[in-house]
Amino acid sequence: MVSAGWADGPESTHNPTLPLQQLSLEQLGDVEVTTASKEPEQVWRTPAAIYVLTQEDIRRSGATSIPEVLRLVPGVEVARVNANLWAVGIRGFGNYFSKSVLVLIDGRSVYTPLFAGVEWNVQNVLVDDIERIEVIRGPGGTIWGSNAVNGVINIITKNASDTKGALATTTAGNSDQGAGGIRYGGKHGNNLNYRAYAMGFGRAPLYHPDRDNFDDWQVGQAGFRTDSTPTARDALTVQGDFYKGHVGQQIGIAQYSPPSQPTVDGTQYVSGGNLLGRWRHTLSDTSDLQVQGYYDRTYRLGPQLGETRNTFDLDVIHHFVVKGNEIVWGGGVRWSPSDIVQTAATVDFQPHHQADNFYSTFVQDQIALVPNKLWLTLGSKFEHNIFTGWEKQPSGRLLWTPTSHQTLWAAVSRAVRSPSRIDEDLHLTGLISASPPVFLCICDNRKFVSETLLGYEAGYRKLVTASFYLDLAVFHNHYNDLTSYGDLSLSIVNSPAPPHYLYSVSFANGIMGSTNGAEIAPDLKVTHWMELKASYSYVSLSLIDKPTHTKTSYVSTYEGSSPHNEATAQVLLNLPRGFEFDPTYRYVGSLPAQLVKAYGTVDARLGWHFARSLALSVAGQNLLQPRHGELGSILTERSVYAQITWKKISN
Repeated sequence: MVSAGWADGPESTHNPTLPLQQLSLEQLGDVEVTTASKEPEQVWRTPAAIYVLTQEDIRRSGATSIPEVLRLVPGVEVARVNANLWAVGIRGFGNYFSKSVLVLIDGRSVYTPLFAGVEWNVQNVLVDDIERIEVIRGPGGTIWGSNAVNGVINIITKNASDTKGALATTTAGNSDQGAGGIRYGGKHGNNLNYRAYAMGFGRAPLYHPDRDNFDDWQVGQAGFRTDSTPTARDALTVQGDFYKGHVGQQIGIAQYSPPSQPTVDGTQYVSGGNLLGRWRHTLSDTSDLQVQGYYDRTYRLGPQLGETRNTFDLDVIHHFVVKGNEIVWGGGVRWSPSDIVQTAATVDFQPHHQADNFYSTFVQDQIALVPNKLWLTLGSKFEHNIFTGWEKQPSGRLLWTPTSHQTLWAAVSRAVRSPSRIDEDLHLTGLISASPPVFLCICDNRKFVSETLLGYEAGYRKLVTASFYLDLAVFHNHYNDLTSYGDLSLSIVNSPAPPHYLYSVSFANGIMGSTNGAEIAPDLKVTHWMELKASYSYVSLSLIDKPTHTKTSYVSTYEGSSPHNEATAQVLLNLPRGFEFDPTYRYVGSLPAQLVKAYGTVDARLGWHFARSLALSVAGQNLLQPRHGELGSILTERSVYAQITWKKISN
């Protein structure tokens, strides 16, 4: 249900030695979260739609990847495209790159400025090392900046002090053909904890009606983390990861001579790594300073395109309290140079070398209007990018806690998705006709502006009884300057040979409109051995082409690519003799634009702690039918896997 954000904050109000899964619903509500404000605050004091998956939620879900875990979060849409590709969205607009969602791993942004989104197939974390995943549904631009439009997903790994000892795990099944991980953690002296890990996996292709099984996926990864307290006022974290693998893909690549567009089954080679450091210094009982910096490198090379990107990021945050005002302010800079490798004549980004530079500052003030009852939070982010210059993202939030375990909140926020290279610099040519030769080019548009959102939200959460918790959120979002196509032009081109007709079009900011929706997530602990969790989400998109722009199919594509209704129901059973049984029912509405029907399915996990250090589990996914569509023509199949985990904890 709930947990904690950007960095490891002070001790929560609950007993820190008690595992989260053993806490009562009342104690879980008191756990501190930090994604909403970058400072620790209890869930009852958070004026945002927040949902947090704990390590126990993740373990008992039976999921083997981060996108699959996110299916449990209300308002989050997850559709599997193939064995290595997912479309993830929040409150609508799900797509291959999750372009309106900001995703972080321990505070490090994994958003790529090339494609305006997230490459999910290289965002892998050893599942046992995840402490929690915090999801903010709704605009987060005031704190996190551009691209935190529809939501923020923050994946937070455990402090090294919580992973002392050894761990080994291995998994095998028909889809997850083989996966394994090892980890060792320890302590040096009184102030330094550390761990190191290695993991790898191989996934089989999904079901292809044409039997063209191109989408296999293999990745190996390793990394480390250290957490130290040099003084009583200082906390220092240093961590890093590196990975290498290959991802199967299928693409159509146009050729000029002879005019054709063959479908190519190829391999995309991926590798990368990151190094992050974070220092937190307590200035006083009401003030602290935090500095975070990281370096991130990504490399991709496939039959269509290649890119090498290096990102350097530095953020500084100062938090203090003065006369009833709790103020958080700070600034950041990011330098992200990239180099494009053109591997096909009909796909390119110009220029081949470009540095995406960002710098920003933000301030947020939480004002106690009525002590311990009513708060007003005002703030704004001011960010500069190389495409549109300065962007501002203000917000105002009101929170009322009439009782200690009851919260009402409302918010108005502005957020932007700044342009990326795919919006402004892409040259993508496809074949329309071979005889006579006719091509269509999606060409660059150097006048693309930021997509904007003005969001209105309200929510209510309450501990109804000691065993029943309820969370409700409603929203109305107004969007402007969403991506569509511009005007079409025709020319005769002689080079490259042979001479051909060329239609040219560029991306444009041609759509506006609104979305409305609601999410509800009840949690009931029936007994000490049974817990029931459920969620229901509704979203409706109402979009139109702007009067000044060419009418396109983008409106129907947007509206028909997000399910109106989603629901989950999960039962967690703690059975005698160390057994666990965890079935989950999922329903997802239809996607008319993708020719995908509504479906309901069941995932289930049976676990057995048969020895002090050993656990065995068997999990089945998509059990109600042999296969079903989620996005596109490739079908998600029923799958089963077994996992064994050995863990030895040391002091």
